[in-house]
Amino acid sequence: MTAPVSPSLLAPVANGLVEDYLNQLGKGQPGTYDAMLDGQGQLRPGWESLLGSLEGMGPTGRLQQHEEIQRLLAENGVIFNMHDETQGRSWRLDPLPWVIDEVQWQALEAGLTQRSRLLTALYNDIYGAKTLFDLGLLPTQELLASPLLLLPCHRSLPNDRAPIGFHGVDVIQDTQGQWRVMSDRLQAPSGTGFALENRILMARALPGMYRNAPLKRLAGFLDLHHRTLIAMAYQHRDNPTLILLTPGPASPRYFEHAYLANYLNIALVEGQDLVVRDTQVWLRTLGGLQPVDVILRHCDDAYCDPLELRGDSQLGVPGLLQAMRSGGVALSNALGVGILEAPVLADHLPALCEHLLGETLLLPNADASTQPASAPIFDSHLQRLEPTTLNLRCFVTHTPATVNRNTADEYQVMPGGLAWVGAPGSPSLSTSIVKDVWVTAASPQPHVSQLRQARGPVVATRDGTDLPSRVAESLFWLGRYGERLDTRARLLREALLRLMEYDQDAIADQLLDELLLALDITTLSKDDEHRLQAPLIGFEQKRAALLAQFDDVEPQALQPLFSQLMRNARSVRDHLGDDSWRVVHQLRQRMATFNPSLGASAARRACEGLSAQLAAFFGLCNETMPHHYGWRFMDIGRFLDRVLGLLSLLKLTLNAPHSPGLALWEVVLATTDNFTAYRRRYRSELHPAAILDLLLFDETNPRSVGYMLKRLERQMDRLPGTTSPYRNAERRLLIQANAALHLADIDRLSHLADTPEAQEALEQLLDALIEPLSALSEAISQSHFSHVERPRQLVSMEPEA
Repeated sequence: MTAPVSPSLLAPVANGLVEDYLNQLGKGQPGTYDAMLDGQGQLRPGWESLLGSLEGMGPTGRLQQHEEIQRLLAENGVIFNMHDETQGRSWRLDPLPWVIDEVQWQALEAGLTQRSRLLTALYNDIYGAKTLFDLGLLPTQELLASPLLLLPCHRSLPNDRAPIGFHGVDVIQDTQGQWRVMSDRLQAPSGTGFALENRILMARALPGMYRNAPLKRLAGFLDLHHRTLIAMAYQHRDNPTLILLTPGPASPRYFEHAYLANYLNIALVEGQDLVVRDTQVWLRTLGGLQPVDVILRHCDDAYCDPLELRGDSQLGVPGLLQAMRSGGVALSNALGVGILEAPVLADHLPALCEHLLGETLLLPNADASTQPASAPIFDSHLQRLEPTTLNLRCFVTHTPATVNRNTADEYQVMPGGLAWVGAPGSPSLSTSIVKDVWVTAASPQPHVSQLRQARGPVVATRDGTDLPSRVAESLFWLGRYGERLDTRARLLREALLRLMEYDQDAIADQLLDELLLALDITTLSKDDEHRLQAPLIGFEQKRAALLAQFDDVEPQALQPLFSQLMRNARSVRDHLGDDSWRVVHQLRQRMATFNPSLGASAARRACEGLSAQLAAFFGLCNETMPHHYGWRFMDIGRFLDRVLGLLSLLKLTLNAPHSPGLALWEVVLATTDNFTAYRRRYRSELHPAAILDLLLFDETNPRSVGYMLKRLERQMDRLPGTTSPYRNAERRLLIQANAALHLADIDRLSHLADTPEAQEALEQLLDALIEPLSALSEAISQSHFSHVERPRQLVSMEPEA
């Protein structure tokens, strides 16, 4: 029961916030439990100093800290939906954590570990002896009809292994302060990454408050979880290969998968990266197949194996269940645990706990009559506290010493969790407000380093041969789309400059027409004309066509190209440095402002900023990524697309239908960022022979064809290859392009401005370069990237009715 009290009874430093909050609780209505205030209106243990710090900041200080937290959430990609990177989800981290004192937490902790032991014993019986069905302790009809019960998983787990290595449990507190379970998360227990991110952001945004708080740290639990995964390995126990299996970038939780894999120092892979051979799971890498020892899976049961489970799955690995059954790989958690999530089991758990463990169930499930307790959050302006309902997801892991014993295993609980605002049982990703969870400790806890002390010998590696082929391909296309976007932004910048100089009363600017051709812009689409509600001709039509490149309608416009870049960047999130990812976030913010309503001047500035940020991103990648195979593929993608773009632009100058002459050569120099170099070198009027030397043959110029071919050759020489003494397809194509450039008749080309023969010779040279380089991408793909056909179940494994 919560009753109104005199302000003198409250902590003086938090008078305003607490008194106002107390008045909102209903002034003594019976049956109300609040997380912050007890029945006498006094602050519960652990809240006083926290509220004092927040009260001392004042609304302005709290808003500043809130903006810092939101900025960090955006930079790290937490607030963006993975399905649409331009649309932000409403996700706010409340600056007031949920404080749980030691006494309350110990009661919850005991119930959580008991629940993990109970569900372990229940799995062993359902997929083993099935005695509970015979005794009538399970709802037989409901379970047998449930799609969560996977018959192929019967006796699929070796006898010495426990099925549950990691367990998520959603709980609430009711109006009596009793912890109650809403659901169990066992198939793909997510949330640890978000919980860890919340804690790190609180420590960064409110360092003083965090540093002085005697709370239990999270890093020790993650270290324990990592050691448990290592202990699960059947083979290579000194240095096992651990992976995190994710559904891929389309998953709304992909941020967490990448974050957690990076934190645990394990590879992030998708189903297409894996193959099962001789009951062993192998990872497809640039260096060949690498054995996998332990899989931390974040895919639901039925999708993990299209051979024996769900035949239409595009996410799993054919034969994975047989590999688990034969001891070829260890999974956390075992396949089939989804049946333990069935809501129909809730009413049977008390009896099952008595029968299987000989104990009284400590954490009852919530039911239709359960009313949630209240807890405080700040309003959107951080002026006052408001009562709300909180959900809490807790996490339980095996201890490493007991992971190989299928008995009453020992479990440990993360001292905290993921808390979110919402009705009891509401999904965590549907919320708009999350909280950090602080479990108080008797004394300050020691810091646990993210870099753990090695427990055995390690084989040093530098070349990147362990890189999955899919990741290498994504890095290759990240480079290609980045360069493609940069080239288009540079061409648009020049076209918009000419548009701004366009004289509407004079003859049409022929140079602008050539740039429209270079951008493959001929006219407005019917949708564009309808949107503008008027037929356009001349200047207005060209202006609208150029500004339409800032919309997302045309496939080759800026935003669709950026979407392709982001798709590949998300796929390699754990291979990009934090600073590089911040630039990606800044690019995303810039692209969100692009729309056709921009004026020509603003659009031109937007293109300049886009090119500068792309240069910053790839510059940081060069400075921070190890220069192994992954970085080389990204570099090859960049310079392959750059050289093809330059050759196409040079060819346009020969076939320009409006014949602007040397003015178009000036545009070529400006677009390729060579104008200053040309002026510094020649300090004279434009001459085609000098321009061709700078753009084609000068190997000291990073924007010349000669330099780019040389760089491609150097990078490709260091790629993994076969032991064959003969040159592969991509090397032959590059030799062909180099030969065409080196054998060019420079004397003949020097008369480009005087004779048609020279123009014909240049066109032949450009064609001789474009042909092999256009085929180079496919050759690289066939030699180095994985082209795995999606698995399809040809014969149904379901029994006939």
